[in-house]
Amino acid sequence: MEEHHGARVAQAMAARLKAALDRRGWSVARLSRESGVARFTIAKALSGEAWPDLLTIASLEKALDCDLWPGRNV
Repeated sequence: MEEHHGARVAQAMAARLKAALDRRGWSVARLSRESGVARFTIAKALSGEAWPDLLTIASLEKALDCDLWPGRNV
């Protein structure tokens, strides 16, 4: 069975989030402070246990000054 497109998008977004944190040298706690998104929510997104809603993604993108949404060609 082919992997669900939504799962691939979530995995790609989690990888982009991790890369953005690494580039900035930020911890989850720092991103939480900068974005207003709960640490728990960020940690769940990083681990792939939760798929953040659009408002959460927008807040993270603004704080990190980067695009996290990988697009439809994942």
